[in-house]
Amino acid sequence: MHDPIPTVTLLSGITVPALGQGTWNMGENAARAKDEIASLKAGLDLGMTLLDTAEMYADGGSEQIVGKAIEGRRDEVFLVSKVYPHNASRKGTIEACERSLKRMKTDRIDLYLLHWRGEYPLAETVAAFESLKADGKIGAWGVSNFDVDDMEELLAVPGGANVAANQVLYNLARRGIEYDVLPWCQEHNIPIMAYSPIEQGRLLHHPDLIHIAKTYQATPAQVALAFLLERDGVIAIPKSSNPQRVEENRGAVSLDISDEDWATLDAAFPPPSRKKPLEML
Repeated sequence: MHDPIPTVTLLSGITVPALGQGTWNMGENAARAKDEIASLKAGLDLGMTLLDTAEMYADGGSEQIVGKAIEGRRDEVFLVSKVYPHNASRKGTIEACERSLKRMKTDRIDLYLLHWRGEYPLAETVAAFESLKADGKIGAWGVSNFDVDDMEELLAVPGGANVAANQVLYNLARRGIEYDVLPWCQEHNIPIMAYSPIEQGRLLHHPDLIHIAKTYQATPAQVALAFLLERDGVIAIPKSSNPQRVEENRGAVSLDISDEDWATLDAAFPPPSRKKPLEML
């Protein structure tokens, strides 16, 4: 039996699993589609019911994979997608959302994010989000790749305080947000969604991480995910096209790492001592 997945509560009072599934790079190759769909379904079976995608990923191909994975079980899924900045005008956001809904064969997106800042004024994008929300097309909206100054600017626009999440690059090797973005969001009760939580696999070869993982009869990926699950208001969204790997990711919830070992990891991956520009992949 698995330990229950911790949850994070959104502004609306809805709780979502703190361990979900990412889909970046899915939908790019028809030969892999079957495995990708099977992996997402395996994750849903394990309670990793938050699925994150975007119109950008494989030009909508990832959303189509997600649509197939959630077929017949839409109600158990918390669905997140994103609008391209160049589509984020008032009219463009609404049209992009309609296209995403069609690709995923659903009538609503639970959380719809602006993928990063573009040239359209935030007030215009927020107005579109609020209109989609009023129409029941989306449940909530948020942003991605926003630094503290972006967040402050957002909160100042009409409706901006309804922002439900900020999705940023965050993992053991990229802890810059711990200096300012993470505490700021925690203070404002805005969950952080951590993308690339194992640095697309690059983290897994780090000797200190391997050593600590062995101590717990765990894998480096599990320790890297446990690092994020330790933090309040953080949702990790690892991506995997392999059902065994998905099962492994799910096991991260059961790890109870000692303060001493966290200190070893802090020495190997030092937290920031000053403001850093927000990193993106």
